[in-house]
Amino acid sequence: QVQLVESGGGLVEAGGSLRLSCAASRRTVSFYTMGWFRQAPGKEREFVATINWSGSTTYYADSVKGRFTISRDNAKNTVSLQMNSLKSEDTAVYYCAATRYNNYAGLDKADFDSWGQGTQVTVSS
Repeated sequence: QVQLVESGGGLVEAGGSLRLSCAASRRTVSFYTMGWFRQAPGKEREFVATINWSGSTTYYADSVKGRFTISRDNAKNTVSLQMNSLKSEDTAVYYCAATRYNNYAGLDKADFDSWGQGTQVTVSS
């Protein structure tokens, strides 16, 4: 497993932007598919975005497509999530995750075996 630490969450007004970062403990994470998930109060954890090891393939949930961008810097062992045009429904705890599976559209949270502790994002309307 890989240790993951998220940062960058906070309180923002609707329409604003935030950038989340995830730092990994091992350089071998550069070979992993990385993902962002989120969990709102009373709801299940849901997929947000994934990125393959090279950054050439990304997938997004329909609810964030066109507003969020996932990226990675393997030299720094980091993955980021740029969130623009935030909405109140984006309010959730955001989790970074890693898996050795190849990145494909059907990846589920159950396929990820390393998770961060989460960072709170609150969007006020």
